[in-house]
Amino acid sequence: MAEASGLTLIQKDRLDPLNATTYGTGELIKCALDAGCKKIILGIGGSATNDGGAGMASALGVRFLNADGDELAPGGGYLQELDKICIEHIDKRIYETEIIVASDVTNPLCGSTGASAVFGPQKGATPEMVEHLDRSLSHYASKIKEQLSISIRDFPGSGAAGGLGGGLIAFLQAKLKPGIDIILDLIDFENEVKKADLVITGEGKTDIQTSYGKAPMGVGLRAKKHGVPVICISGSLDQGHENLEKHGICAFFSIMDKPQSLEVAIENTDRLMEETVKTLWNYISYLTGKYIPLLL
Repeated sequence: MAEASGLTLIQKDRLDPLNATTYGTGELIKCALDAGCKKIILGIGGSATNDGGAGMASALGVRFLNADGDELAPGGGYLQELDKICIEHIDKRIYETEIIVASDVTNPLCGSTGASAVFGPQKGATPEMVEHLDRSLSHYASKIKEQLSISIRDFPGSGAAGGLGGGLIAFLQAKLKPGIDIILDLIDFENEVKKADLVITGEGKTDIQTSYGKAPMGVGLRAKKHGVPVICISGSLDQGHENLEKHGICAFFSIMDKPQSLEVAIENTDRLMEETVKTLWNYISYLTGKYIPLLL
């Protein structure tokens, strides 16, 4: 979904979480249906949106109406005006298709750990916008419960991608599965890790959000089952990364070698990563008392 409704598609000064929509993600799903797909694995995350998946559902035929019977304007900021949800014209092929959602978070739709509060600020939401969006999603969840008899407000993962997780559950009968589990199963990680003495994982930024189910946590948990230590190398470390210690990660390293802007760090990522890995490898060689060749 990030290729259609993602943060990387918008310049930082143009982020607009009140009006951003997942409509393009719905169009991608429709294209997959048109191509004859009967099983869709949809990766969600990295979104610029906070519309609860309403835009996605609209692209597939669902109508969202206000009290006057008019279509709601796109974007999460308008969901508080929702009065009626019409699913009569939803693309019926959805019900013949298995929809699996690959997500890396378990956040609920609303509240202090919900879509708006946790992920809204990185999409440009001010504190006032966060409150507005959270109220809108709460109202949206109430209408879905009232009219479709589906509860998404507190469902784990419903807050992923600005609430897209919840919308996929409500309208597409999707099944949410940790994205990292899908990948680890695909590469037969469970058997491979048994042969390892050490696992190295990482991501762009490791913080409290990582312990909600992102990739390093998934790797750590599976390695922990087999007593294999895990080291996490990330672009940066922030508050809350230490929570991952209980999920199998025993050490954390940031590749940042000095204070610098994000833009400069990104330009020098290759060099910073190489230097960090070399330093770590030399230290491991020292601790083990034997030289371990490293090819970069």
